[in-house]
Amino acid sequence: MHRIAALLALVALAGQPAQANDGVAFGLDWKAEAEYGGFYQAAATGLYARHGLDVTIRQGGPMVNQTQLLLAGRLDFTICSNGFLALNLVKEKLPFRVVAAIFQKDESVLIAHPGAGNDSFAALKGKPIMVGSDTRVGWWNFLKAKFGYSDSQIRPYTFNLAPFLADRTAIQQGLLGSEPFSIRQAAGFEPVVLLVADAGFTGYANLIATADKTIQERPEFVQRFVDASIEGWYSYLYGDPEPGNALIKRDNPEMTDALLAYGRDSIKAHGLINSGDAATGGIGAMTAARWQAFYQAAQAEGLYPPGLDVADGYTLAFVNKRVGVDVRR
Repeated sequence: MHRIAALLALVALAGQPAQANDGVAFGLDWKAEAEYGGFYQAAATGLYARHGLDVTIRQGGPMVNQTQLLLAGRLDFTICSNGFLALNLVKEKLPFRVVAAIFQKDESVLIAHPGAGNDSFAALKGKPIMVGSDTRVGWWNFLKAKFGYSDSQIRPYTFNLAPFLADRTAIQQGLLGSEPFSIRQAAGFEPVVLLVADAGFTGYANLIATADKTIQERPEFVQRFVDASIEGWYSYLYGDPEPGNALIKRDNPEMTDALLAYGRDSIKAHGLINSGDAATGGIGAMTAARWQAFYQAAQAEGLYPPGLDVADGYTLAFVNKRVGVDVRR
């Protein structure tokens, strides 16, 4: 009788519809590349699905403002490029905050030609530099305050290497794991690469942000997304990255295996992700002390008003739990 009852229970369960995963719209701040490898890895290897999530990754680009889409409720999560953008949300009293910091170091760089006298940040003062609109409200302000740059130096950045390659005096922004490789491939020379983090820029980068309402009403949903994303990053960095790379190339056919390998190797070699607070708290880690220090440094340079409550820009509730650290071992 017990066996019959058990069989009947199984039949009843089989007739019930499967529980659907929670849909997630996740916006990147740029096109698919190795800098987002962990998110694609989580999608490709089923980590998101294992956490009950059906994640749609939406690429960014020069004409896409993912922050506005988050504000409009069309995204559940987005990448906030750096700490400046997070503090801007606080300054404008917008109800959104950072829930994880994937990069402990910002991988933004300035790139110049060798032998042109542009081999240090100090040497670039007063010279034309190609930067994008997001950069103008981000780490450009740090360089202005520290090295005396001015907005008169700014030239439009078209996200095309042709102007840089055609002018030996040209200087432009870039990412450590991308443009230096492309320049070597296209022109055959080693560019000067100046990592903004090496100049003292201590802000986190590649930040996951969401709405305060989502945090308050669906904390378990946020935790699942953060945990799965972190696990995806451990898998991408210390496991086989090919599943994630395949999805990246599907979304962005301009990505090659060589460029993806270079980007991933750069992330690892420079400790962009698994350093700083992540060394003890795991990938995604943040601390209140570092956020406060970042704000105080920016405020001292006149970039933010005194008395700004930086704690309104982030929450530590979903990180510092050492999720996924065993993968590295």
